[in-house]
Amino acid sequence: MNSNTFLSTARCARCSRSSLRPPITLRLRASRSVSTLPNNPHIYIHPDPSSSTPNTTKSLLSLLPTTPPTPSLALGTTTSIPPTPSTFTENPSFLPILQSVLHTYAALDPDIKQQAAAFASPGGFNLGGGGGAQQQHSSRRRRAESGAGPTSSQGGAGGANRGGWIHVSDTRNPPDWGRIASPEDIFGSLEVDGDGRFVDGGSGNYQASGTYRMVTREGILGLPPFLRERLVERLRELEQQMQQTKG
Repeated sequence: MNSNTFLSTARCARCSRSSLRPPITLRLRASRSVSTLPNNPHIYIHPDPSSSTPNTTKSLLSLLPTTPPTPSLALGTTTSIPPTPSTFTENPSFLPILQSVLHTYAALDPDIKQQAAAFASPGGFNLGGGGGAQQQHSSRRRRAESGAGPTSSQGGAGGANRGGWIHVSDTRNPPDWGRIASPEDIFGSLEVDGDGRFVDGGSGNYQASGTYRMVTREGILGLPPFLRERLVERLRELEQQMQQTKG
């Protein structure tokens, strides 16, 4: 057999073996079956597994793409996309999870740390983008009188090396610079000393506002990247624990 015949036979053999291999299926991110909200790509839309009315379009909204979803870890359900205050039903288990994450990580968020430093500067003033600040002493006095958290009284000057409170707010409706977010957009507050450092060993003595709403006319839950990532991590941990318990 000459060399040309040998090479031709070898190529045919390779072609024959290749034709026997199964086709490769590429799984692209864009082809996933779970869609997301048009105005928030981090929130996934799932069919509601608990819906008993087939003629009603009811969706479950979650920060996790897992299918089937875990209802106890979802934000809630909605009968419209995008959700509105009248079509959204909040999952009562979700907000405590969110607040526990904020209690642990809010003071570590880079943007909030910058706001704390700016608040305590000599020209410090009320901060509203991720926090609206209050004068420390007047805030404490008002809370003592009312028995409410720091966001119950939002007036007064702040900063100027005297310390105070900054509000941790939803990103869906950022207020104008120097303004305070609406109560329904405020997750809670962190306490800052006169040097722009968070009190209580750096944790900031986080206090939940009690006024936050998951869905408003301005949209649904919005978090800065750092806090959103910490929340998703926590939800995945809980999801894994539940799966292990079932197994």
